[in-house]
Amino acid sequence: MRNVSPKSLTIWISMLSSFLLGAISVLDQWFHKGQIDLVFLVVAMLLCFVISYITTRFLLQRFIFVRITPIYNVIQRQNSKDQKKLSDKEFRQDILGNLDSEVSRWNAKTIQEIELLKALESYRKDYVGNVSHELKTPLFSIQGFINTLLEGVDDKKMRRKFLTRAASNTDRLLSIVNDLEVITNIESGKIDLRKETFDLRLLYREIKDDLEIQAIDRGVQIVEQTGKDINAFVYADREKIRQVIANLVINSIKYGVENGRIELNLFDMDKFLMFEVSDNGVGIKEEHLKHVFDRFYRIDRSRSRDIGGSGLGLSIVKHFIEAHGQSINVSSKVGEGTNFSFTLPKAKSKL
Repeated sequence: MRNVSPKSLTIWISMLSSFLLGAISVLDQWFHKGQIDLVFLVVAMLLCFVISYITTRFLLQRFIFVRITPIYNVIQRQNSKDQKKLSDKEFRQDILGNLDSEVSRWNAKTIQEIELLKALESYRKDYVGNVSHELKTPLFSIQGFINTLLEGVDDKKMRRKFLTRAASNTDRLLSIVNDLEVITNIESGKIDLRKETFDLRLLYREIKDDLEIQAIDRGVQIVEQTGKDINAFVYADREKIRQVIANLVINSIKYGVENGRIELNLFDMDKFLMFEVSDNGVGIKEEHLKHVFDRFYRIDRSRSRDIGGSGLGLSIVKHFIEAHGQSINVSSKVGEGTNFSFTLPKAKSKL
């Protein structure tokens, strides 16, 4: 009886009423007359069935449309984009069974939405806390240097040292704000890809030259391992891919070992090219790998803050690559190094 329609329910109630009336009539005739009038019994039962059917259907229909239908319509609108309301014709359908099904769906959907809201709220709190913490570090440093200078420092070298450090923290603060703006634009769907055909090999050679001094300061050697026979033309947003590669190489320089080695590799993957940045640094523990693209996630917080950076670089990298319809992957072994790789579609023709 769980998935019975209003019509079926009405018939069952009418039949039950008729049988009850028939049973009472049989007993009454048997005890009072000693015999049973079958014609009277059949007519009485039919009449009872008709009256019971009309009365029950009217009351049941009135109950459903007055009480159940508004609930059904609300739940149905919550479960689907269909805004159609229940009509009189649909009364004949299995509304009670449908209502049970719709309530179950609505309950499951509501639980899912509640869990999602809880996760988003937790994420929001973590995000606000991380932003606050990241901004406070350079701000407190700037405040300390300025206050010291205001108190009066006679030594010109010391004054210059404080001003240099204040300027450095100001740059870091601006970097965090700029990266936050980029992340916000990306997640609000405002990322604008200006795709063009370009030589990926030439691009990362430019980046290698730009970062040469930074690499030399750390004693890091950047080595190109790409085969000369590979067609390196891709169709993508050149500036955003520049940011992606630069960020990956800078990370390897900053977080790798001194006097280490960074390899830039390019692989032909049929319709795609796979670019790879690998180093022989300290590596990343397995439990950290799934979080490396999370915003503000730092494996070694003390070291990361000493080195600087916004903590948003890899998150931006991931968003840029995914905006191209591709994915970026990371693999690492402690003590052996880390490898980042991503793919880009090949250009249909060279420039």
